[in-house]
Amino acid sequence: MKHDSQILVLTTALLVLLGAPAVRGQQEQQQMPEMQQQVQADPILQLNLSAEQREKIRSIREQTKAERAANNQRLRETNQALDAALDADNPDETVVEQRLRDLSAAQSAQMRMRILTEVRIRRVLTLEQLGILRTLRQQAREARRDRVLGDSNRERQQNNGLRNQNRRNGIAPLVPRRLQGRQLP
Repeated sequence: MKHDSQILVLTTALLVLLGAPAVRGQQEQQQMPEMQQQVQADPILQLNLSAEQREKIRSIREQTKAERAANNQRLRETNQALDAALDADNPDETVVEQRLRDLSAAQSAQMRMRILTEVRIRRVLTLEQLGILRTLRQQAREARRDRVLGDSNRERQQNNGLRNQNRRNGIAPLVPRRLQGRQLP
């Protein structure tokens, strides 16, 4: 009896040991799609940047950090100034025009900084990485477009629902038949 229980314990242990690599392999296979999704979701991982490239990009971003902050602050201030000019009891067109020119200049400076930074970063990338970056940017544009179209379609459906909520199904008349021939008061 004792011998049988020892054999059972040894057999169970052997099965557990033999089955463990198979279970671990299944767990690793289940984790692989999660890692692939992370790589697909994170453009930095998709670009597969080297340590040297990461350091160069970090340096470029650090060099432009102060100027970007100043541009952002200027843009916020010009927006506030334009809002204040528009909120006046009797807005002066010349003041509003000046605030618009200031806002346009601030937006232009911000865009210029963003583009020049991107050009510097692109110089660090290989041709293969640039191709991946183009693909990622195209996918982002498509996702934005789909999101905008989806939002406008949802709004349209909601508006149609509000417009049609007091209507019948469109088959029957809105006025009961017994009242159709009579004039309503």
